[in-house]
Amino acid sequence: MASEQTINALMCGTGEYTTGWTGSGASQSDKKIGVVALTLFDLRRRGKVDHLAMVGVNGKKFPAIREHLQTNIAGAYKDMDVSFDEFPKNNLVDAESYKQAIDKMKPGEAVIIFTPDTTHYPIAVYAIERGLHVLVTKPATKLLSHHNDLIALAKKHKVCCWVEHHKRFDPVYSDAKARAATLGEFNFFNAWMSQPKSQLTTFKDWAGKESDISYYLSSHHIDVCCWILQDTAVPTRVVASAATGIATSEPYNCVPQTEDTITLLVDWQSTKSQTHKGTAVYTASWTAPLKAGVHSAQHWYYMAEKGEISVDQAHRGYDVTLDETGKAWYNPFYMKYSPSESGHFDGQRGYGYISIEKFIDAARSVNAGLTTADEYDKNGFPTIANTVLTTAILHAGRISLDEKRPVGIKKEGDLWVLE
Repeated sequence: MASEQTINALMCGTGEYTTGWTGSGASQSDKKIGVVALTLFDLRRRGKVDHLAMVGVNGKKFPAIREHLQTNIAGAYKDMDVSFDEFPKNNLVDAESYKQAIDKMKPGEAVIIFTPDTTHYPIAVYAIERGLHVLVTKPATKLLSHHNDLIALAKKHKVCCWVEHHKRFDPVYSDAKARAATLGEFNFFNAWMSQPKSQLTTFKDWAGKESDISYYLSSHHIDVCCWILQDTAVPTRVVASAATGIATSEPYNCVPQTEDTITLLVDWQSTKSQTHKGTAVYTASWTAPLKAGVHSAQHWYYMAEKGEISVDQAHRGYDVTLDETGKAWYNPFYMKYSPSESGHFDGQRGYGYISIEKFIDAARSVNAGLTTADEYDKNGFPTIANTVLTTAILHAGRISLDEKRPVGIKKEGDLWVLE
């Protein structure tokens, strides 16, 4: 067996989560210098990653992105190389430039996809078919059939295909999952997640057109619930409801079909007891107040036959008050942007960082022959196989809204399908 070597990686998507740049300037959210690029630059400094590339649709953005990264990352942290190869080149605009970028890669390299929801599937397919490891942001796909395709493709090509469900690496969530396992049969789960109305401006190009707030936000806590209940209960039916009127009004003027808040009611069936059934309510909104003190309000409650768990992810007893902006709650457990005593980046313990590092480590291990890609399905990692029910619930919710009916979820052979 070979030793683990560094790995080359391509970042698909140049927006807020990758670079912290939104096109109109640095993001005003809690990701002002991004997550993906910053993490990969640091993994390169640490000797895990080598050559980096970034692909978007509009090559005209790259000069501003490079200046942003140079000032706010290279200029803020010691020994941080922010160089990368760009696609499309020469200020071109090309929606399929990801193909050119991927064609230059070799099997065993990594592709990290943070692009609009409808583009995840074609990019992931193109990469996996060329023997590349893939990390895709949530939701992995909008359609359950596409998710099933990626499971089969990853298995065929023996590559890692993971979904960037970083909340699985939150120490509080991880501890809560372990404690939930001791509480007996599941009974009730309730999750809330919201972001301020300003997000309707940030995401206006696709909000209500290519995806919705349930796919964008509820994907986080639906996956947490599926993760907690893995091997103990399965979803059987989804009914969705939505509030409207804010996103489509002034000053946001989103397309007429844009929902403000979406709630999914999901029935769960125990796999160990026919008499035990549970219910879950997942709500997501992007019409929260502009100055709520947190970028993402988020909490969830879990009840089982022997106890309950309540988690407020947004408020962890750490708040800062400023004359100009008032009180704000921060979450350094996610990404710590302040430098270390030596001046280096110091966010390696943040679960936003860890979720990317774990994927890179898995890809390097598979390349070295130390593990196989399917081994990670058995260990609770957010692999494409382990996250299929999250997509099933989200897709069922969208159908329920569009067709105004309950949608069933069942297993046919090895495949999960919708009714």
